[in-house]
Amino acid sequence: MRNGDEPITPQRAANLVRAIAIRQDREAFKELFAFYAPRIQAMLMKSGAAGEIAEDLAQETLIAVWRKAGSYDPDRATVSAWIFTIARNLRIDRFRKDRRSQLHQVYELLQPAESESPDGAHEAVERESRVRAALDGLPAEQIRVVELSFFEDIAHGEIARRLGIPLGTVKSRLRLAMARLREFLGDGT
Repeated sequence: MRNGDEPITPQRAANLVRAIAIRQDREAFKELFAFYAPRIQAMLMKSGAAGEIAEDLAQETLIAVWRKAGSYDPDRATVSAWIFTIARNLRIDRFRKDRRSQLHQVYELLQPAESESPDGAHEAVERESRVRAALDGLPAEQIRVVELSFFEDIAHGEIARRLGIPLGTVKSRLRLAMARLREFLGDGT
């Protein structure tokens, strides 16, 4: 077995993936894991992921490599490019999921809370009023991309196509909307 710090040649990496695909070779997987896990984690941290999240995503990436080894095509990409693409896609998925979760928390405030006391009912009405005011404070074009992205679960590229605007504009509007909602609502929601 190789040391995880020792480089793996492209041919060696392809052979390891092939061994995983054909024989579910655990030793081949251990070698790939030892080599790629720290590199994936470092790449994810450089792209802004926190250490713990980067570690989780690196493990998820390599689990995906184990499961998808049979689908690897050496004519389309090197093993490194394939693995780092999987990692990048998982990071994007996690980021989108986290953003949706944050927005859903805001919209959950719109739902009437089941209150056990008159104070609780009053607080729920106040929260609902603050959320509605925050949403009303957004420009219509930001509200539209938020609705499409978070409530209709439409990919950013599809939103751009539907609205006839550049993808960067969709992303900018979403970022601005989320920042305004957070700013308006503060931590005390």
